Amino acid sequence: MADELREEKEKIRRFVDKYCAAHNLRLNPDESAVEMIIEGLARNKINRGLRYCPCRALTGNAVEDKQKACPCLWHKLEIEKEGHCHCGLFFKK
Repeated sequence: MADELREEKEKIRRFVDKYCAAHNLRLNPDESAVEMIIEGLARNKINRGLRYCPCRALTGNAVEDKQKACPCLWHKLEIEKEGHCHCGLFFKK
């Protein structure tokens, strides 16, 4: 399990780095927060099949919950209004 988690975290880190570059965003400047969020995303991917945002409660409804996979449906609006997404992973540059 530890190897699977490590590998998934590495994949997610590559993904979020590329996502930031492609969408003119930056990651949270607090690296420990980034690590914690990425670990939550990785655990959700392993246990639930998608990178569900660790800050969003899942309902069990696959259609509704899919919107909560990172990057979630609401992240752009949250970044625009608050300067960062709800979970604190993505920040405005």
